[in-house]
Amino acid sequence: MSDDGPLANDLHLLKLERCRWWLLVVVNIFFLVAGQASAVLLGRFYYDQGGNSKWLSTLVQTAAFPILFIPLFLIPSSQEASASSSTPSFKILASVYLFLGVLIAGDNWLYSTGLLYLSASTYSLICASQLAFNAVFSFYLNSQRFTALILNSVVVLSLSAALIAVNDDSDGLSGVSKGKYILGFVCTLGASAIYSLLLSLMQLSFQKVLKKETFSVVLEMQIYTALVATCVSVLGLFASGEWKTLHEEMQSFGQGRASYVLTVVFTAVCWQICSVGVVGLIFIVSSLFSNVISTVGLAVTPIASVIVFHDKMNGVKVIAMLLALWGFASYIYQNYLDDSKARRMQGAGDETRNDSVC
Repeated sequence: MSDDGPLANDLHLLKLERCRWWLLVVVNIFFLVAGQASAVLLGRFYYDQGGNSKWLSTLVQTAAFPILFIPLFLIPSSQEASASSSTPSFKILASVYLFLGVLIAGDNWLYSTGLLYLSASTYSLICASQLAFNAVFSFYLNSQRFTALILNSVVVLSLSAALIAVNDDSDGLSGVSKGKYILGFVCTLGASAIYSLLLSLMQLSFQKVLKKETFSVVLEMQIYTALVATCVSVLGLFASGEWKTLHEEMQSFGQGRASYVLTVVFTAVCWQICSVGVVGLIFIVSSLFSNVISTVGLAVTPIASVIVFHDKMNGVKVIAMLLALWGFASYIYQNYLDDSKARRMQGAGDETRNDSVC
């Protein structure tokens, strides 16, 4: 009887920690999916109503980073976790944040260019290829093992992107030629590859450089890389001369000046909500799982774009979306198998320790 008390308490604490873990996962999934879908739809709305600045669209993807200081100050960091590892030097941290920030700015510009020339549904389906890219980068950078399910997902998602590539959707947007459609496809595909690389590099930074397991560290990385990306975007906006057309853009915006301002502001806020979910899932689970959930949002966006913008969903797009969902399901099932195996091993370890105590 005396041995059952501590064991029961340990099991209760284990279940409580597991519930907290799943709660954080669910919250971050909501942030990622809702933020991503809303931001893409608002970005397409900006272009549809007369907006044409790629650098402004790039800027809004990181410009709202100051709102991340709110959770940074409200959520206390774990002093125990911080004390258990050495803090990297300022030079190393600055180098990591600078490199990732510049890469994020370039990636955002490619996404903005792709969305300019593609419908929201086509854009989102091409972005689903990032899951296949992430599997490759995670294998080499994060020691993520390749299983039959993961390989199946890579192949299926590659086929999905290939279907979109051969799909003639150039008439989906008025004034978009076949050449611009191809440019949009190439930019979006390249952005998906770079984004997957970014996720793996972020996870590698947490493991090898930062070596801290606190949510504040995750937020700090997001804040400082977004600061660098925002500065690069501002420089690009002025260097390209697009800043000169912003006033005229606002005046001629289809839904009026107030709608122009609100569109820009809420797009920026939605991207930051998405970023919190992305980095949170990298911290809590892995970059691979974060990219899997991003694919959920990409599957939601085409459906929402059909409802909001009446995008065309021909047979090729429907098949591509089903393939993307198939690839996503394979990843989720693999993650479920890995999680079940980890819990069985943890349970076996607990039983071994209890037997040795007895």
